Amino acid sequence: MLTLFGLFAVTAMLVTYTLENRSTWFILAFALACALGSVYGFLQGAWPFGAVEAIWSIVAVRRWLQARP
Repeated sequence: MLTLFGLFAVTAMLVTYTLENRSTWFILAFALACALGSVYGFLQGAWPFGAVEAIWSIVAVRRWLQARP
């Protein structure tokens, strides 16, 4: 189940990153997907991956806040 969760998180990151130009909501969705990737990293025991994904999530939320009309 953990592997499937990780696959979902990384796939969601890829899809939402690709669609960011279409709507600011995809930037927020990317931030959420990064947060899921962070959770996966920590659950898997790969804390460096979890930490980097948490940082990416924060960066994406800031980008979303700036991109909103």
